[in-house]
Parts: sequence; C-alpha cells; structure tokens
Amino acid sequence: MIGKLKGTLDEIDEDFCVVDVHGVGYVAYCSARTLAALPSPGEAVVLFIETYVREDMIRLYGFQSALEREWFRLLMSNVQGVGAKVALAILSTLAPADLANAIALRDIATVSRAPGVGKKVAERIVTELKAKAPAYAGAATGTIGLKQELGEGVAPAPITDAVSALVNLGYSRDIAANAVSAALKTAGEGADASKLIRFGLKELAR
Repeated sequence: MIGKLKGTLDEIDEDFCVVDVHGVGYVAYCSARTLAALPSPGEAVVLFIETYVREDMIRLYGFQSALEREWFRLLMSNVQGVGAKVALAILSTLAPADLANAIALRDIATVSRAPGVGKKVAERIVTELKAKAPAYAGAATGTIGLKQELGEGVAPAPITDAVSALVNLGYSRDIAANAVSAALKTAGEGADASKLIRFGLKELAR
C-alpha cells in the first residue's frame, strides 16, 4: 500500500495530478481543495495517499494533509451511500475543520452544499459521524464541544440565546458559535446572554 508520495509535480488536471517519483509518474485523484493548494508543475510536492483496491482497479487518492485523508476514510467507511466520488466532493467543498463544525452543529444544509450530497445523505453524515467529529476537528478542536452542545440542544440557555441573537444579525451559526466561545473566555462561564452578545460582537469586530 502507498501511504505518501514525495516527488515532483508533473501535471495537474481537472480532478487528478501526476507526481513524478524517481521517474515513475503516479496518478493521484484529489479534492478541488487539494488541487488548488498544489505548487506549480516542476516543483516539489508531498501528498498523503489512500490506496483504493478493487478487482478491476487500483486507484490512488491524494490529500494535502493526513487529516483530510482521515476524513476521506471516515466518510467512506462509516456512511452508507458515500463513495470516493462523493467523499472528494465533500472535501472539495468543506475543509476538515468546517466539516467537523457542521457535523457538531447538525448543520445539514452546509453538508449538503457538496455536489452529489442530498439532504438524506447529509443527514446520515451528521448522524453517523457526530461521535467521531471531535477527534478529527483539526483547527476547530477548541470550540467543537460547545458546538456539539448547541447541535444536540443541551447548551446552557445564555449560550443558546447569544448564538441565536448573532445568527439573527446575519452571522452563520458556525461564526456565531466561535464568537460566543471566545466571549465565554473573556466574560466567564456565568455570564448572561446580553454580556455574551456584547463580548461576541467585539470578537466579530476584530
């Protein structure tokens, strides 16, 4: 099994790239996000690889980070109806941290933004991966617990009210939750909703 490719970027196409490793060109299918992050052809490149083996095919999938590869594995192995194509579409649309946030908040609309992901598949993703998301939150690790509480409807009333108020002002639920999480650190755990809103707006104004 190939776990990583380190070589020279030879070619970038619509949904794959070719990495030259000591004269051998490896075709790696990638998310749009990974392809956009690649250097120019001729430059050094490192891709984390998932090797997919079937009776009639061996295919390599490439990722810019080990975390993105883990999400690819999670989506394919835990969610019925999600194959490689759909998993790549999801990772093309949402970065790992954004996907973890959406699952924690039970934000089905955000997950279903990915091409080929309807409401039913998005619901399955949110349901099947809600327990696993915190371990793969990446940059969202610091706020994932609060977002899970919000998604499950068990967050304290001041936090819920503050997030709702910021959402009513036009902020996304994810951004509002981030702001209230930061406000909690400043205002303290016992702060009421109005104080959290005030501090949250200060965070958003930075």
